[in-house]
Amino acid sequence: MYPINISSTSGRYRQDITINDKFHLTADEPLDLGGDDAGATPIQLVLAGLGSCKAITLQMYAERKGWQLTHVDVDVTHQKIDRQYVISVGLHLEGNLTNEQKQRLLEFSAKCPVHKLLKSEAQIETFLAE
Repeated sequence: MYPINISSTSGRYRQDITINDKFHLTADEPLDLGGDDAGATPIQLVLAGLGSCKAITLQMYAERKGWQLTHVDVDVTHQKIDRQYVISVGLHLEGNLTNEQKQRLLEFSAKCPVHKLLKSEAQIETFLAE
C-alpha cells in the first residue's frame, strides 16, 4: 500500500487525501476554476509542505545547536514570471538569536528536504496501477 492515497469524490474536482491511513486532507480548486473550494489547491498543498518543512528543519537545527529559537512563522507565495514559477519564502524567527544565528538559519533553510526536492530535476514515473 502507498503511504499517500488520493481519491476523487462526488465533487467536481475535490480529492480526498489520506496519508499513512492516518491523516485526512481535502484538495480542490476554487469556485472560479469550477471547483467547490472545499480544500487547498494542489499548489497550495505543495507550498504548505515547503513552508512547514523549512520551519521544522530550522527548529531541529536550532535545537541541535542549543540556540533559543522560540517561534518560527513562514509565509510562502508564488507567482509566474516569464513562464517560470518563482516561490518566495519569508522566515520570521523569534527568540534570543544573534544576527549571525539568524543568517545561518536562513542559509540552512535551503537544506530542508522539500526545498531540495523542488530544486532538483526529480523524475516522476506515472503508471496504470491495478
